[in-house]
Amino acid sequence: MDSINYNLSGTVFDIQRFSLHDGPGIRTIVFLKGCALSCQWCSNPESQKTKPVVMYKQADCLHCGRCMTACKLGAISPNNKHWIDRSICTGCGECVNACPAGALVLKGKTMTVQQVIQELKKDATTYRRSGGGVTLSGGEPLMQSAFAAELLKACKGQGWNTAIETTGLGTAEAIETVIPYVDTVLLDIKHIDPEQHRKYTGSTNEVILKNAVRISQISNTVVRVPVIPGFNFSVEAIQKIAEYAKTLMGVRTIHLLPYHTFGENKYDLLGKEYLLKDVKPLHPEDLAACKQAVESYGFQCVIGG
Repeated sequence: MDSINYNLSGTVFDIQRFSLHDGPGIRTIVFLKGCALSCQWCSNPESQKTKPVVMYKQADCLHCGRCMTACKLGAISPNNKHWIDRSICTGCGECVNACPAGALVLKGKTMTVQQVIQELKKDATTYRRSGGGVTLSGGEPLMQSAFAAELLKACKGQGWNTAIETTGLGTAEAIETVIPYVDTVLLDIKHIDPEQHRKYTGSTNEVILKNAVRISQISNTVVRVPVIPGFNFSVEAIQKIAEYAKTLMGVRTIHLLPYHTFGENKYDLLGKEYLLKDVKPLHPEDLAACKQAVESYGFQCVIGG
């Protein structure tokens, strides 16, 4: 095992325990900040910026004014459309500390590898008994590749199984730095058409598809497809993804993830517009034809991941 820099720090916005759908066994998910994509259906919009962000719960606000006094930059005012002027806010958290009602919540915390490992050790018995481990998610963990690699090395040093949820969008250096320490890669392939991909995610997919080839050569890879009405919810679109997955090394399983609206309320908390608010969620039975199409290419198909 390579030496581990336990003092290296990164930005974490959540640690979620007892996950059953993000790798084998019972897992803890460490969510890292930063993502180069801006998918319209993103359920973690607070993860997209690398810096910490403040979420404002208007229903809990007492309008006491303490946050305005605490903010040295003058970013908070009742005259702002969404209370916080996010073009000024740096995410320092002073307003959050001053709020007596919990109406302001800071998403994003600087942690060292050692600090994260100490949190994860609380679940070590669960990993051992269930065959589980630790999954890095986001955001996009490749955006913090140095931190992600050191954290994964530290997890391997503890004997824990490792996994990563990734969009595949990162530099070649990030792939070579991070993926060798990952037991299972849960790799999003959202669409094969580059223009459709750009329209709904903010980026074309050339780099993603190129990286997918290298990722599949390094680590066990499961392809995941978020199935979104109006974007890729068609047998034809799913078939093209399955055709592409056949070119990747060792991919045996494709997960179809039905569109849901679990993260929609977060957009209001961030003062953002949710662009798919009129789109109805999908149910597993809606994907029966897509599942059959995937299986026709020889893959195991799991709905829901």
